[in-house]
Amino acid sequence: MKISASMKAAAIGGIALLALTSCASNEGGSGSGENGENGSSLTGTLNATGASSQDAAQQAWIASFQDTHSGVTINYQATGSGVGRDNFQGGGQAYIGSDRAFDDEEIAAGGFGSCVTDDIVEIPVYISPVAIIFNIEGVESLNLKPSVVADIFNGEITKWNDAAIAEDNDGVELPDLDISPVHRSDTSGTSEVFGTYLNAVAPDEWPHEPSDTWPVAEGESAQGTSGVVQTVTNGNGTIGYADASQAGTLGTVAVQVGEEFVSYSAEAAAQLVEASPLAEGRGAGDLVFEVDPAAAPAGSYPIALVSYLIACEQYEDANIAELVKEYFTFVASAEGQEVSAGAAGSAPLSETLRTQINGAIELIGSGAAE
Repeated sequence: MKISASMKAAAIGGIALLALTSCASNEGGSGSGENGENGSSLTGTLNATGASSQDAAQQAWIASFQDTHSGVTINYQATGSGVGRDNFQGGGQAYIGSDRAFDDEEIAAGGFGSCVTDDIVEIPVYISPVAIIFNIEGVESLNLKPSVVADIFNGEITKWNDAAIAEDNDGVELPDLDISPVHRSDTSGTSEVFGTYLNAVAPDEWPHEPSDTWPVAEGESAQGTSGVVQTVTNGNGTIGYADASQAGTLGTVAVQVGEEFVSYSAEAAAQLVEASPLAEGRGAGDLVFEVDPAAAPAGSYPIALVSYLIACEQYEDANIAELVKEYFTFVASAEGQEVSAGAAGSAPLSETLRTQINGAIELIGSGAAE
C-alpha cells in the first residue's frame, strides 16, 4: 500500500527561520571561499528545512561534511516535513528533508519554486524504525498487538492494566493507571508512517486514511519529534511514537508480526524496506518506496520511516547545484551512512540501493543555469 496523499500545511512559516543557524555544528563552515587543509575548493551556503526525525543525522552529516569542505556552510532547520515541503514549493530552499516523498498529485501539479523545472530528485537516505515509546515506572518493554495499539491511540483502551494489554504481557506488573496518548501537533511524515502502519494492520480499529495530519483528538499533542519525546518523558502513563533514534531510556513496544513480537532495530527496519518495491511512473531521479506494513516479512519491524532528501534537478545558481550534489553524494556514501548510523541509529543503505541513489544524484545540476 502506497502512503496516501496528505493535506498541505496551511502556511509557509519555516522560511523565516532560514536566517538562523541550526546548531553549533554549522559554525565550522566559514563560507569565505578559502580552501582548508583538505584542499576542497567548494564555497557557499545551503539553507534547508524539513523532517525533525532527520535532525540528529543531518547535524552529524553536516559536521562531517564541513570538516572536509571548510568553505561550505549548511543550515538545516528541523521544521517538520510538512513545512519543509511547503518551503520547497514556495522557493528559497536548496534542499529539504521529508519523511515522505511528494505524492503523485503534488508531482503532477508541479510548481516547485526552488527549481528551474518541475523535475526533482528524491532519494531515500535515512531509513529508521519508528518506535512506540511509553513512560510507566518500572516497565521497560511491552508486547502489543496491532489492534491494541490502534485502540490505545483511538482512546478505546484507557487503562494500562486493561485485559487486552495484560494478555500478551505475562509477568509484567501493569498499574491501574490512565493511558495518555501523545501525538504530533504539526504536519509530520512520522505521523503518516505510523498511521499507515495502523491502517494497514488494524483497519477495523484504525479506519483513518493515512495523513501527515493526526486524525484523532484523543490525548495530548506536541510539536516535532523532540516535543513528543519530551511530553512522554515528563508524563506518567504516557505513550507516543517517534523516530527510534530519540527513544532514549523510555519504555518501548515490541509489535506483533505474524506469530511473534518484534522489537525495533535498524536491521529489522531495513528488512521491511528491502522487501518493498519502488513506485512506478516516477522520474529517473525520483526514487520512492511503496512500503506495506501488512506485508512485513517474518522478523522485520513493520513501522519503518523511509525519509528522503529532496532537491532540484536544475537550479538557477550552478554553484548551489554543485554544493547540493556534493553533499548528497557524501550522505549516500558508505562513510555518510556510517555517520548517521552512529549518530541516529539509522539503517545503512544496501549497495544495490546506493547504486540507484548515486544515479539519481548525478542528475543534479544537469542543465543548471550558469
